[in-house]
Amino acid sequence: MNFAGWMIANEAGVRLLAFASVLTLLALAERAWPTRGDARPGRRQLHNLGLVVLDTAVLRIAFPVLAVAFALSMEEAGIGLFNRVAVPAWVAVPAAIVLMDLAIYWQHRLMHAVPLLWRMHRVHHSDLGMDVTTGVRFHPLEIALSMGIKLGLVALLGAPALAVIVFELVLSLGSLFTHADIALPRRLDRALRTVLVTPSMHRIHHSTLRHETDSNYGFHLSVWDRLFGSYTAQPERPEARMPIGLEQFREGGDQRFLALLWQPARAERRAPPADGD
Repeated sequence: MNFAGWMIANEAGVRLLAFASVLTLLALAERAWPTRGDARPGRRQLHNLGLVVLDTAVLRIAFPVLAVAFALSMEEAGIGLFNRVAVPAWVAVPAAIVLMDLAIYWQHRLMHAVPLLWRMHRVHHSDLGMDVTTGVRFHPLEIALSMGIKLGLVALLGAPALAVIVFELVLSLGSLFTHADIALPRRLDRALRTVLVTPSMHRIHHSTLRHETDSNYGFHLSVWDRLFGSYTAQPERPEARMPIGLEQFREGGDQRFLALLWQPARAERRAPPADGD
């Protein structure tokens, strides 16, 4: 069995081990090299981790076939671009990963621009701190919608199963990294930002200032924000003291677990973007 076959056969175990290992390492790094100190243990972390447990259960119930198995079925049926065009794996796999990353960039922008989608996504932004657990703080409705979009994209591209596994790993582990409360050396942060989204870059996206929240949408590759004019290099206020979250959800009761689940049903008090974006 080659490496791709082994990864596909052991997908669940590989993902769980990688997630637990990276979560633990980043949690330790947050205590050793914090930017803000948001990683102090508290109820918000428990609520965030509770959401990822619920999200996982919802996906298992709502989607009998998840992304990797779906990619294999598309390959068998010959559906999708890379299943119809003779392209070597060394081209198809990285190309599919980059195209899926581009798609998730635009999905993220739409989550901010469309009021109904924003109601789901604001659960993520209403966190009053930002640490590694914020990277898994998503409402089950958003997670289910994202999976539906991902399956459609896999079918359209005919993405190889290996590309889907790698992308899903990068998606979950990258979200932990970009939300971690760690202070990278400035020179290292600048170097990484030429290609990748860093915690410092993504922290701006969680600012309470609207024009900062509506920027830096990239999940992994920083090039999309630069290319499509949504890049903000530095926040107006120092990272260590800048307010994080949404002003309308700053009361203690708004941060309880059941309140987070109910949050998409609450009235929107966020003004529409001035530029229509």
